[in-house]
Amino acid sequence: MSTRIALITGGNRGIGLETARQLGQQGVHVIVGARGAAAGEQAAATLKAEGVAAESVVIDVADSASVHAAAAAIDARHGRLDILVNNAGVLGEMVAGPSAQTLAQWREVFDTNLFGLIEVTQAMLPLLHRSDAGRIVNVSSVLGSIALHGQPGSPIYEMKGIPAYNVSKSAVNAWTVQLAYELKASRIKVNTIHPGYVKTEMNRGGGELEVPEGARTSVAMALIADDGPSGSFTHLGETLPW
Repeated sequence: MSTRIALITGGNRGIGLETARQLGQQGVHVIVGARGAAAGEQAAATLKAEGVAAESVVIDVADSASVHAAAAAIDARHGRLDILVNNAGVLGEMVAGPSAQTLAQWREVFDTNLFGLIEVTQAMLPLLHRSDAGRIVNVSSVLGSIALHGQPGSPIYEMKGIPAYNVSKSAVNAWTVQLAYELKASRIKVNTIHPGYVKTEMNRGGGELEVPEGARTSVAMALIADDGPSGSFTHLGETLPW
């Protein structure tokens, strides 16, 4: 099999950069997706200095023109894509409850976390169909688990302070199941993952896991074998409730 090619959105820092690093260490050629050219180029240079085959592409997942330009650039450079890791995301504002979150705040979060993810996936699907073993990994969160949010006493039952983020991740999970069903007869596998509560800038100083641990599930699902799952929701090999 030829060298696999992976695009990681939001790949210039945090979990995205570490995902690119770990995939590169497994021999994957990684494309660091970043909103700014300088940030992407710097991240790719860092990876190359570590011996990883890396390049960058400008992609703002909330900007349609940027998404389609990135797809065209990858097509021109490589003619296919083997792995798509939809990692880019925003947390949104902390509020007292869903009724306190303004519609503008809901839209801002959904534009990146859901609609951006969908548009990136749709734009990259023609390239993934050219792969012998396409893989799509949607980085979600256990905070998107409707089952756990509705279960008193669950680890996340009280975590309702970022409703737009939580609901956007529930929608990502639902999108994953829908797309996996659509692609069930193809060579493409689609899964959603929870990285864990990771010490990243996005988590504003909180977190329990170090960044390398937070990237492990994305990397594992990006590299699953042909007999691996599709339409699953996992964290470090454990199936999570929808």
